[in-house]
Amino acid sequence: MTSVAVFCGANPGNEPWFAAAATELGKTLAERNIRVLFGGGSVGLMGILADAVLAHGGPITGVITDQLNDLEMGHPGVHDMIVVESMAERRTLLIKGTDGVITLPGGFGSMDEHFEALTLAQLHQYRKPVGLLNVQHYYAPMLQMLDQMVRFGFLKEKNRGLCIDAPTVPELLDKMVAYEYQAAQKWV
Repeated sequence: MTSVAVFCGANPGNEPWFAAAATELGKTLAERNIRVLFGGGSVGLMGILADAVLAHGGPITGVITDQLNDLEMGHPGVHDMIVVESMAERRTLLIKGTDGVITLPGGFGSMDEHFEALTLAQLHQYRKPVGLLNVQHYYAPMLQMLDQMVRFGFLKEKNRGLCIDAPTVPELLDKMVAYEYQAAQKWV
């Protein structure tokens, strides 16, 4: 992997392990010289992730909307910043050309971005790993919902496997590196 899109909260959450996970991910990706593409923000887990990448000399690119940039939410230390008009354009640019996607804890925006990547993978339009860092079981209810979708026939078991999850940064990165896209999967 040479580049990953990282989706995460514009809030830091209310438990210290969220910030610790963002810091560890940023540091690890920087040490592996993996370019990070992120939402461009200086706040929340986005800012913590960017600070860690920058502190360890890693390559990083931000993609932020005009609206958020006008509110001065862009990270001042990220010099490779792309400003776009819409969230849809932002999502597209964040994923385009990356070797994988990692979603840290977050809210609506992070879920939107994560499920966009999974949908594109299901439709064979994104053939790279889509990872979920399940810090302290944050995503356990969502993963149970995916299993429920399979159980009730709304999601095929092989497509359920498109959502790679792990509780730690090393375990998630190992799974993502080992991932092989199954081009023969049927999504219908």
